[in-house]
Amino acid sequence: MKNYILKIVFSLAMFSTLTYAQTTELESDIKLVEAKEFSLKSTDGETVSLSDYKGRFVVIHIATTWCPYCNAEAPYLEEIYKSYHDKNVAVLIIDVKEPKELVEERIKNRFNLSFPVLLDTDGKVAASFAPADVLPELARDEIMLASNFLIDPEGKIQFMSLLDTKNFDVKLVHLKERLDELL
Repeated sequence: MKNYILKIVFSLAMFSTLTYAQTTELESDIKLVEAKEFSLKSTDGETVSLSDYKGRFVVIHIATTWCPYCNAEAPYLEEIYKSYHDKNVAVLIIDVKEPKELVEERIKNRFNLSFPVLLDTDGKVAASFAPADVLPELARDEIMLASNFLIDPEGKIQFMSLLDTKNFDVKLVHLKERLDELL
């Protein structure tokens, strides 16, 4: 398992410049792409669907408990939730391929999150967000770790950031700037 994790971290670090270039290019091209519908169980046992948020902005963060970038961004996602909740903005974390108890302990409870944390037990939802040409040597769901999306009230993706270790935006400044532009 450790070798597997090291492979992912090494691959992400090695290709961070490539990822940054693709992220910058994708941000302008992806604005008209519709987010794919999904339904996942939350750590609270509720089924949550993207369509539940139709008419609202939705910030989605794709995470795992072992991802240091995901953990670093979690408090700032809570900050976004608290600051923008009354402005028609929802926040969701989609955890990839981990058991509910682990996710509750290491994400939901550790960061005292007020918004839903969803369980993508097979990685298919995370994989559905993966651009076709990004880091092809990784599984499609692994590519999306530490990615952030902003989906508008009509279901279109207005912002996307892939993990970029060189230019890591822990405070989610670019995401908040885009959200402020749209509100």
